[in-house]
Amino acid sequence: MKTNQKNPKSIDSQILKAINIHGHGSVFVPTDFLDLGSREAIDIVLHQLVRKGTIRRLARGIYDFPKKHPVLGWLQPSPEKIAEALVGRDCTRIQPTGAYAANILGLSEQVPAKGVFLTDGPSRTIKIGQTTIQLRQTTAEQARSN
Repeated sequence: MKTNQKNPKSIDSQILKAINIHGHGSVFVPTDFLDLGSREAIDIVLHQLVRKGTIRRLARGIYDFPKKHPVLGWLQPSPEKIAEALVGRDCTRIQPTGAYAANILGLSEQVPAKGVFLTDGPSRTIKIGQTTIQLRQTTAEQARSN
């Protein structure tokens, strides 16, 4: 048995503390907690928090600390928060584009059906509930010109 292993209970409390610091509505991925323990221990703690109903699993490897509206109930996180969590996990960069960018900037009141982001990572589409996030691969030169 290794003597330098961290106490699982301390990992539980440290992860819960980190989640509470970011507050309701935050989106995170397991790699956000790698400084607190092993990946396996983090996955176990996140699974337990999902079972208790403290956090939600939005998709594979994507979790949120849900925010509750008094009338609407549990709210979905914004596409931008989900995309930012993926950026941290995948070590990529993103930039909103199209109708989603116009909405963020206040140039349009139209709320697009999906958030489209340019990325220097791989292209992919992520569907979480009614929210669709599309990541489109681009080069750094193309991203600067947009």
